[in-house]
Amino acid sequence: MDKVGMPSLDDDYLTHEMARQKGVSKYGFYKFIRENELERVTRGVYSKDDVLIDDLYLISRRCSKAVFSHDEAFYFHGLSDREPLIHTVTIYSGYNAHRLKADGKCKVYYVRKDLLDIGKTMVKDSFGNDIPMYDLERTICDLVRSRNSIEIQEFSSVIKAYITRRDKNLDLLMEYAREFRIENVIRRYMEVLL
Repeated sequence: MDKVGMPSLDDDYLTHEMARQKGVSKYGFYKFIRENELERVTRGVYSKDDVLIDDLYLISRRCSKAVFSHDEAFYFHGLSDREPLIHTVTIYSGYNAHRLKADGKCKVYYVRKDLLDIGKTMVKDSFGNDIPMYDLERTICDLVRSRNSIEIQEFSSVIKAYITRRDKNLDLLMEYAREFRIENVIRRYMEVLL
């Protein structure tokens, strides 16, 4: 897909931003799209029509501030064996996430802006793309903070799965719990289950 000045498809996708960084005009970009018969997969992202679509990567491209959390993180970290039907992300309060929610493929949670990056890490999804997701301990904090909107069976199984993990970091969990002001709640659950 290389053309003088035009970037090649990065991870099977091409965006106007990628072309702009290479000095390609908007007109040149759309001409390239037409000539190479690329399909629009989401707003501002194009690909060949035979490419399998990586929803997580596309969501992270559409909203660079969003971090995958809750059900998505439960599944990724092996705390749940149910693959989520709707992707879950967390974004800072005040961010207009209507485009993320519009197609019905994404559920959005909100936190204060200063809490958004706590526990954020980059992981590889099943397609091999880097996406932002919360670490194990932040995922447990999110579970506890959202306990009223999560089924009791799922809540219990995720907590129990975390407790049995050898790689759990209780000190880090309590550090995050202090930041979110749920230290006493987390401590109660840990005392009962440990």
